[in-house]
Amino acid sequence: MTPIIWRKAVAADAEALSYLGAATFLASFAFDHPGGPLIDHLRDQHGVAYYAAALGDPAVDIIIGETPLGAPVGYAMVTTPAHPTLQQSGDIELKRIYLLGPWQGAGNGRDLLHHVFDVANTHGAKRLLLAVYEQNVRAVAFYERAGFAPLGETVFMVGQVPFRDLVYARIMN
Repeated sequence: MTPIIWRKAVAADAEALSYLGAATFLASFAFDHPGGPLIDHLRDQHGVAYYAAALGDPAVDIIIGETPLGAPVGYAMVTTPAHPTLQQSGDIELKRIYLLGPWQGAGNGRDLLHHVFDVANTHGAKRLLLAVYEQNVRAVAFYERAGFAPLGETVFMVGQVPFRDLVYARIMN
């Protein structure tokens, strides 16, 4: 397996993040998300304009991982939390974390998560929140191994279709 080079994403990465976001979201959720709403979600939430806006927002940090040849293979997005009934002062949220399939299961997810912890600590976060699809048992197990504990639940919309997400929190150093 080729190594991953992790770095802070910049404005020029918007297109690569768009392709990577769409590819990983499809790979993760096409098994039980209806096609039309799924495609609408990809267009709205994984388009170049979405990532360009995120990269221009000072409240958003994106870490991108690339092969030594510059091919994007993973990323994580950290931002202000979006769970008003569950969040506290000092919280930050891991909004997205994805790796292409061939780079999963070799410690790369753990490495990316440690970069996320560094971002959270840089911001002085007391807790790191995340929401994970309840059917994504592999991701739930990964987060629990990394010290996240259940906090509550939320609804994640894919187009007009609601999905139940579990909200987890991890106390930061």
